Amino acid sequence: METHCHIAVRLLLSKKRAMLMSLSGIVFGVGLFIITQAQTSGFEQFFTRTALGTDGALHIEDRADQDTVGATVIKNALGTPEGIVSMARQRKYVEGVQFPGQVSAALKEFENVSAVSPVLRGDAVLDSDFRQMPAEVQGIDLDNFLTVSNLAQQIKFGRLDDFRADLKGVILGSQLASRSNLNVGDPVVISRAGQSERYRVEAIFESGVEHIDKERVILHLPEARAILDQPFGVTYLQASLRDNNRAAAEAPRMQQALGQIVVPWQEREKIWLDVFHALRASSALTVSTIILISGLGMFNTLGVIVLEKAKEIAILRSMGYQRGDITRIFLLLGGLVLVAGCILGCALGAGGTWLVANIPLRIRGVFSTDYFVVAWSPWHYVWAIAAATIVVLLASWIPARRAARLEPGDVIRGFNP
Repeated sequence: METHCHIAVRLLLSKKRAMLMSLSGIVFGVGLFIITQAQTSGFEQFFTRTALGTDGALHIEDRADQDTVGATVIKNALGTPEGIVSMARQRKYVEGVQFPGQVSAALKEFENVSAVSPVLRGDAVLDSDFRQMPAEVQGIDLDNFLTVSNLAQQIKFGRLDDFRADLKGVILGSQLASRSNLNVGDPVVISRAGQSERYRVEAIFESGVEHIDKERVILHLPEARAILDQPFGVTYLQASLRDNNRAAAEAPRMQQALGQIVVPWQEREKIWLDVFHALRASSALTVSTIILISGLGMFNTLGVIVLEKAKEIAILRSMGYQRGDITRIFLLLGGLVLVAGCILGCALGAGGTWLVANIPLRIRGVFSTDYFVVAWSPWHYVWAIAAATIVVLLASWIPARRAARLEPGDVIRGFNP
């Protein structure tokens, strides 16, 4: 094997410039593959954390009534019924969760459910001294809600303890507070259907989700009941899971057991998740073309080596080297370039990912960040190396087989391989 490696290195050095070009392509291809996957995966994971931290892993919403049977009746020209043409089952839904305590207790029986919090939601008008703004009132039980959300980490101004102690306190979304010219400690009036109550701004939060920060007003649940005129029941239950990835798989079973509609976060955020998946796939395909082009360059270079070194290959065959030996020499040649390219490419990918993570980038809309978000995953390196390995092995295999088929007699007779 040592002799095979020595010969492979000699053949490699005979085409240094061409091999350096192929090596550079593999390095940049592997490195850019890792960097782009780190970016797209990072933004996807950050979006998922934002969605889970804001709206939880599950929403338990409307209640499904028992099925009722309906029929279509055939009538004659005189309007007299003649018979039933079809039978159909219809299902009616009752909005909200009428018995949140019972449903919460039943939901907690599921092993994957870690916490549940009731939420009452409705539309209202926020009136400050500056202007009136449409608002989405969200009534919560603070301690329970903190177990199913990241509200504590989203507070930008003020303190949650002040809100907890003040039954007439509210928490405003950052954009709503800014557009209403409100700060912590300011009075505000919330009204709906001719009923209004005066409150005090105790905190301002920023989730990074535009429609939430622009409209949401968080109240204590009893106050929300008074404003929305709903003395019992809630709009939905927000639940957190120990394994969020199992939400979609477990939702149908929970729905059947509870008799309530259960919406997993994957269904709630399906459009954005599809967008991120498409971006990951398109970036991987785009960057992989660099590796493919490098593989084609290596294929051409090895083909030229077979032509130019036909006599040397014939001498090796006459010395007792078998076809398998010649094949291994050329595969070793490609393998040396592959190993060097993958090592340097992974180093470039790691360094590039670190640099990208420190580039300022202010994003508000679907999440909130001031820098590029990246994900450090060994799978990015595995897939990059796998793509490079497939391309290089294919590029090396065909010239290797061609070189292995050379016979000393054919070369002596002037046969052109």
